[in-house]
Amino acid sequence: MGSLRLTLCTAVLAVAVLTPVAQAADGGSVSVTPSSPAPGADLTLRVTGCAGKTATAASAAFVADARLTGSGGSLAGETRVRSSIGPGSYDVKITCADFQVKGRITVVAKGGRTDPSAPASPTAPVDAGGGGTATHFSAMDTRSAGPGAGHAVTGLVLAGVAAVAVVLRGSRRSRGRS
Repeated sequence: MGSLRLTLCTAVLAVAVLTPVAQAADGGSVSVTPSSPAPGADLTLRVTGCAGKTATAASAAFVADARLTGSGGSLAGETRVRSSIGPGSYDVKITCADFQVKGRITVVAKGGRTDPSAPASPTAPVDAGGGGTATHFSAMDTRSAGPGAGHAVTGLVLAGVAAVAVVLRGSRRSRGRS
């Protein structure tokens, strides 16, 4: 009776685990970042609903076909838009292990930025953690900083203490064996 119960539970578990994969394989979606790239721009492609671990994305707008990898029905990869391509809409065909997904990208004219207020390059150090240390060290003269006499003395004292501890530990062990 226990074997039958175990078999039924295993079958229910297998159906529950495989059902979302089968439903996701019915249809997929494609997303492109940035959504409207310029010629020569790098793209990130994401596809959902593919049961395989790899896929290939092809388009006349790409320099080369993109290899998409991932797991769990979600794959991602990168490619570049041809620098010689003109603005317009281009088909993207993604071939998965079990089906094909079709999408479309719109290439905009070079220099057709969507956010004109964003600067083209960083204008100051980025405050990325460290409590603003990037700003602090960018204004510091690093040639004058470094270990000095105080650091050397501290290191010698610590090395001496370690040597004394090793000698004392060794002498205690040799007394205990006699």
